[in-house]
Amino acid sequence: MDTSSQGMLAYAAPSFFQPHRARDAVRDAYKGRIPPLLGYYAGLSSIPITRAVAPMNFDCVWIDWEHTACNVETMTTMVHETIFMSQGRTIPWVRVPGHDHANIGYALDAGASIIVPQVETVEQAKHVMASTKFGTRSNGNRSVPPFRLMPQLADMSLTPGRDLHQGLNDQAAVMIQIESLEGINNLDAILTEVPEIDIVWLGSVDARVSMNFPANLGVGDEPEWIQAREKFFEIAKKHDKPVGGHCFEVLRGTIQPLQKLAERLSFIIMTVDVFHLMKMEDDLKEARDLFRRPATRTETSDS
Repeated sequence: MDTSSQGMLAYAAPSFFQPHRARDAVRDAYKGRIPPLLGYYAGLSSIPITRAVAPMNFDCVWIDWEHTACNVETMTTMVHETIFMSQGRTIPWVRVPGHDHANIGYALDAGASIIVPQVETVEQAKHVMASTKFGTRSNGNRSVPPFRLMPQLADMSLTPGRDLHQGLNDQAAVMIQIESLEGINNLDAILTEVPEIDIVWLGSVDARVSMNFPANLGVGDEPEWIQAREKFFEIAKKHDKPVGGHCFEVLRGTIQPLQKLAERLSFIIMTVDVFHLMKMEDDLKEARDLFRRPATRTETSDS
């Protein structure tokens, strides 16, 4: 699959109102058929920022509905802006606020793939996956949205002749976040009992805090932390499961760590809208400092 010019348009659905074939994209990145998916984190529930960034053609955007509260309409519009303004080249992923069946449905109905936080047990994982799938054959209990995909306009099946809703089961991807030591210890059982999970993410900040370590952007060298982190990766490898993660070193002007991380990660969040806005404070400080410097002799004589 050549994504060099098309980006994730190569995995677009028959209608932009439907989710991309994100399951296939993640798997292809994991198998090395395409580069890792590179994305940005939308820490602000801002439709104008989403619209402005979409034409940059990141492979994916992480819309944080969990920690940046907004209503369903705003989340839905951010998903649509991502898909339509990128002309299908960017896949929206929505981190839903918890495990609620309705919220999972809202994000999927909008056309996003989903990220589910704080998954710690097999029972939670089964509940999450059931909420994402149509039909008992897929162990699903997702409700069919009657007019989200307008008949004869946006309800085309990915595979001609195949039922639309069975096809949708194969399009949107489901990522779970493991964000505690309990989750890490239960991950083997989770992936054994719920193999339909497409990709896993170690929520290193939450995991560290839950283990009573400083958050430190998810980085640390404590022996207990290193042991837990490596256990996570070993279990993911055992189950042949793609892993997602972040590379915020890029924000410090260092791009090289991306290549090393790609040995473990198939989905990489490499930049954050909030961090770039924070850079404005540095710009202002430099400008203020410029005017605090003593005037030079030339400046004095000119006055």
